[in-house]
Amino acid sequence: MSITQSIVAALKKNLVPGLVLQLFALSILVIYFFVPAAKPVFSWFGVLKQHYGFAYSFIATALFGGLLPFLYLWLSNNLAPNRNMPGLLIFYILFWGLKGMEVDLFYRLQADWFGTGNDAKTIITKMAADQFIYSALWAAPGITIIYLWMESNWNIAECRRAMDKRFFCVKIPTVVLSNWLVWIPAVSVVYAMPAELQIPLFNLVLCFWVLLLAILNKR
Repeated sequence: MSITQSIVAALKKNLVPGLVLQLFALSILVIYFFVPAAKPVFSWFGVLKQHYGFAYSFIATALFGGLLPFLYLWLSNNLAPNRNMPGLLIFYILFWGLKGMEVDLFYRLQADWFGTGNDAKTIITKMAADQFIYSALWAAPGITIIYLWMESNWNIAECRRAMDKRFFCVKIPTVVLSNWLVWIPAVSVVYAMPAELQIPLFNLVLCFWVLLLAILNKR
């Protein structure tokens, strides 16, 4: 399959879940700004994030990005039966917990660089830095490589063999473009929220996205 065919196939697969995800994120934004009764819930998450900082980011992202998706995949028999389930669970929790701290650090740096406003210029600037620098050059390729290592049963030699020309010229660009389709609108909504609520919203969108993909794909 050529890179064009791979990208088209990935975009077709991600189009519907991407639209659903974007609607979900937009709904959260609308509820925050236009449903006063929901303010206490948002305030509670905001206070937790402000009080616990990176510890909140680790625990919340490990829960929403790692534990909950793992439990769904396990209970729905979508994990290979020969896998080391305790080891896989530890991987999901540690990997996504650390990734949550990384994203939190990146959000803080963006606040220092571009400010904390939610005007169109600030949101677009943060989205561009997020998706076209951080995600395209680091996050999406890094996650793809780590998951390839996991799927290679932690065998470094096997993982390196799989990282051939096609992996870098077809797989990685496909992942990056699929990521843009879904997350450009989603992170724009995230950056429209107050700083203390950006990680909580990111966690919700991440969990919803992973679960949606798990439901739509057997593997």
